[in-house]
Formats: sequence, C-alpha cells, structure tokens
Amino acid sequence: MGLRRLKPVTPGSRGAIHPDFSEVTKTTPEKSLLVKKTRSGGRNNYGDTTSRFRGGGHKKMYRIIDFKRRKDGEEATVKAIEYDPNRTCRIALIVYKDGSKSYILAPEKITVGSKIMSGSDNVEQIIGNCMPLANIAQGTVVHNIELQPGKGGQMARSAGTSAVLQAKEGNYAYLVLPSGEMRKVNLKCRATIGRIGFSEHSQINHGKAGRRRWLGRRPHSRGSAMNPHDHPMGGGEGRRAGGREPQSPTGVLAKGGKTRNKRKTSSRLIVRRRKHKKRK
Repeated sequence: MGLRRLKPVTPGSRGAIHPDFSEVTKTTPEKSLLVKKTRSGGRNNYGDTTSRFRGGGHKKMYRIIDFKRRKDGEEATVKAIEYDPNRTCRIALIVYKDGSKSYILAPEKITVGSKIMSGSDNVEQIIGNCMPLANIAQGTVVHNIELQPGKGGQMARSAGTSAVLQAKEGNYAYLVLPSGEMRKVNLKCRATIGRIGFSEHSQINHGKAGRRRWLGRRPHSRGSAMNPHDHPMGGGEGRRAGGREPQSPTGVLAKGGKTRNKRKTSSRLIVRRRKHKKRK
C-alpha cells in the first residue's frame, strides 16, 4: 500500500496525493455481494435538508460486508483485495470451503491466500481471525468490535484504526479506542485480530474541488459569509464574525460543546472519556 504524488502539470495536480492501489488485486466486484445504493442528497423523507453540502457524486453500488463473522469453525481463504467506494479501507473477498463468499474489512499484512477463521473454540490469535473478547489475550490490537453480542462490529472500522484490549474484569473487557476513550465491552462481544489496513488514507490530498464533487460533497459556505436570516453568524460590514460564538445554523455551539446525550444508557460503560480540544 502506498501513495503517489502527481506531476504538477496543472493547478489541480499540484500538491495532489493519490493512492497507488498497489494492494488491490481485483478490480471487478463480486456481483452476488452487491446491492443498489440510493442517494438522498442530504434530505430526509420530507425533502428537507438535514445534512448540508451533500449531493451529486459518482454512482456507487454497496458491497455487503460481513461484520458479524458468525460462520464458526469453517476456514476461509482470502481470494482478493478490492477497493470499496463506500469506506476508507480496503475490503477482502473470502471464500469458504463450501463455496460461499463474503466481504470483510481488510486488516494490515493480510494477503491473497491467507487462511482465516472465526469462532470461540480452537481459533488461533492471528491477523484476520474473529473471536469473542473473552478468548483474546490482553494487550492485543483488535478492530471491528461489537457493542452488543451478535449485533456485528461497530467500532474501529475505518482505515488505519484499531483498539487495544487493556484488561478483563468480571463480564467486561476494557478497550482503549482510537479516540483515547476507554470503554467496557461485554466479553461475549466479538472482535477481529489486527489493525485495519491502508493507514495512509489520512495523507490523501484531492488537489482540486472537482474530486470532492465526485465524492458527493458540494461547496461549503462559511456562516459568516451568509446573510443574518441564513445563519446566526451572518451579516455585518466586512469580515465580521457577528459578535457571537462559532455555532451551527440552528445555534448549536461548534467548538467545545458536548454533543453526547446525557441520558444515553451506554454512558455507564465509559471508563475514561476521549480528550476534547480546549477552546481558544
């Protein structure tokens, strides 16, 4: 896996950094694992804009990812590493001995021909294997972690991310997440050994606005450049901030404000919260 810098022959290519796709071994996706993906353009069922600056973009098909890994005791072989337009990391096409196929998130150092397995009995702790947290040794790096047993992996799924299993106590495992948060997770929940691949994704530079449009991102206007009836920070003569704290169009503070629901039941499972950047 690597990146490539474009020769600056145009303003759009100056400074652009793109992935070289050297790890991708198959360019055509598996048809049996594709479903149609509809686009909302940031609008809800009433047609109101709920996510600003969304719309357009290239057509995509959704790849069905096996986040649950419930085919226990059956060895699978990695047949190909593919590109997925719907996520930052690469995906791996695996084939079981009975011929069934599925996609999983591709961890680092996994290659075509690798053997992986899931289950709770007689499963080695090697990269790509999935098992309950109760069977994983302390200090192990894991990804695709379940929050509830059987629900499927929900945490540490983006490119280059992972969590560390710090300790076990009672019915819970203590995990340090990529954000720095420490959280208790039931030992019956499953996780996959290893770190998600393609950690270079954070260094990508699109180089021009047009590439962002291909991804479905429309131009982003500053609130201070709008009129007062369009944004709380709008209006004023010249580049005036409006004399108020940075906030969203609905008045929610944009810097340093806590967004988590105080009454969320899973808050009791958080041992140490993630670090927030101090407001200047």
